[in-house]
Amino acid sequence: MEAIDFARCGMMIFLGLILIVIGIFNCKGNISTIHWYNRRKVSEADRPAYGKWMGLGTILCGAGLMAGGIFQYFAPEGIWSIPVVVGLVIGLGLMLYAQLKFNHGLF
Repeated sequence: MEAIDFARCGMMIFLGLILIVIGIFNCKGNISTIHWYNRRKVSEADRPAYGKWMGLGTILCGAGLMAGGIFQYFAPEGIWSIPVVVGLVIGLGLMLYAQLKFNHGLF
C-alpha cells in the first residue's frame, strides 16, 4: 500500500473521530458548535432534543467516515464508499429532520 493511501485512510478516520466528538457534545446539550443562524429559532425547551438529533446525525456522519477509512485500508477497491455514503445520507437526513422540526425551517 502506498503512503498516500495510508494518509487518505488516516485523514478519513481522523475527520470521522472529530465529527463523533462534536456529535457527543451536541447530544449532551451543548449546541454551541452549531452555527447561530441555524439554531436561532430553537426554543429553550427544545434545545436538548435539538442537540440530541443534531448530535446523532453528526455521530453517524463521523462513524461513516471512520468506517470508510478502515474499509479503504483493508477491503477491496470501492467498498469503502458504501459506509461513507450510508453514514452521510442517514446523518444528514437526521440533521435535516432536526432543523426542520425544531428550527421551523432550514434558516
